[in-house]
Amino acid sequence: MQGVLTGFAVIAVVIGVGFVIGRRGYLGEHGREVLTKLAFHVASPALLFTTLAEADLSVIFSNRLLVTALSTAAAAGVFVAVGVVRRWGVGRTTIGALCSSYVNAGNLGIPIAVYVLGDASLVAPVLLFQVIALTPIALTILDLSGQGEKGPLWRRLITPLRNPIAVGSLAGVAVSALGLTVPGPIMDPLTLIGNMSVPAVLLAFGISLCGSTVPGRGSDRHLVLLSVALKSVGQPAAAWALAAGVFGLRGAPLLDVVVTSALPAAQNLFTFASRYRVGEVLARESILLSTILSVPVLVVIAALLG
Repeated sequence: MQGVLTGFAVIAVVIGVGFVIGRRGYLGEHGREVLTKLAFHVASPALLFTTLAEADLSVIFSNRLLVTALSTAAAAGVFVAVGVVRRWGVGRTTIGALCSSYVNAGNLGIPIAVYVLGDASLVAPVLLFQVIALTPIALTILDLSGQGEKGPLWRRLITPLRNPIAVGSLAGVAVSALGLTVPGPIMDPLTLIGNMSVPAVLLAFGISLCGSTVPGRGSDRHLVLLSVALKSVGQPAAAWALAAGVFGLRGAPLLDVVVTSALPAAQNLFTFASRYRVGEVLARESILLSTILSVPVLVVIAALLG
């Protein structure tokens, strides 16, 4: 339980600092935008490259990854189906689907994996799946739903290769798959730059809370409430059903996949929404509400399966 409280305390403090920065105006009126661009174009690609370049890619073939992929698809698929019926638009539906299924594996997931599950590597399947498959697919859809949609076919086909986060992720996977070792004079600066990613995202998120309305009461309240319900209850329930009913997992392995699926929506989803200027309120409120709800959800899961 200490890992849950520690992870949330760290996030809350940094977001709180961002909120104070926003209220005081220390970074000016464009502070949030600068931090968002820094995270999207520079820090996050560096973080993903350094993380995946040294990752064990054998986890791609594990049962945990299959449960992660299927439960993610189930939660996101429900949101997409409702979005199509309700005609919420490609951009907002994509952001909402991400908020329904994209877990905070890199930031909150690591301390929880260490203190609750006892092994930081247990979050690796989720992280790899999200950065290798889910992120490039979602960002490509967002790219093609905007300016890229009107460009020539060849430009649309290479959309993933023009996205810095996708490029950083795929480059890291390539280095790991080929068994290469990145020299220290190259890896060390990238590691240092990548360390800015999480603080920048959390600070930008905190700044965005200044002047915001109570979550779940705005024009996007139906999207917010649906995404939070799917993220907090739907995805962990799907993970439990798949892990126990289909793959026969019991004990610690079952607890691992259900806990990681119950993590709240990741803060970098707000970075994506801000970068593409779509669904920003949806992302901000979904992240905030799912983060609050994930505390009791994780406590209940640990009590039932631990």
